[in-house]
Amino acid sequence: MAQGARPARVGEEIRQELAQIIARDVHDPGVGFLTLTRTKVSPDLQLVRVYYTTIGDEKARRATQQALERATPFLRRQIGARIRLRRVPEIRFEFDRSVEHQDRIEQILIDIAEERRRHPIDDTTDEAAAGSTDAADADDTAETPDDADGTPGADR
Repeated sequence: MAQGARPARVGEEIRQELAQIIARDVHDPGVGFLTLTRTKVSPDLQLVRVYYTTIGDEKARRATQQALERATPFLRRQIGARIRLRRVPEIRFEFDRSVEHQDRIEQILIDIAEERRRHPIDDTTDEAAAGSTDAADADDTAETPDDADGTPGADR
């Protein structure tokens, strides 16, 4: 079921505001370099999941998650002051793994292309071999016609 355009619009506005607030007003050193990739807002506008990516290893990602959790009450107050909503939604930050998956798929495709470049497939020899076996199969079926009841070679 479609959830409508309003949650999507509210989510995009929250994402833009959070990006500005985090860049300008959050001075926690644990936040580091951070990109807010997308948001998901519940249909009743009570919960917003903010997906983010960050540069660094697992330790840096955990530090960023903790810093965002510490900053969440401040961020929620700022969103309430900047966006007119009846109730300010609860904010949950989640690491966006889709970028990692995209990178992995891209690397697999690059590896496949490299493998094909190193070991090209010769299509002409495959087609010639396939064509000769098809002709032999066609001759075999022509020599032994089947009757309607399945007995071979019965002519009327």
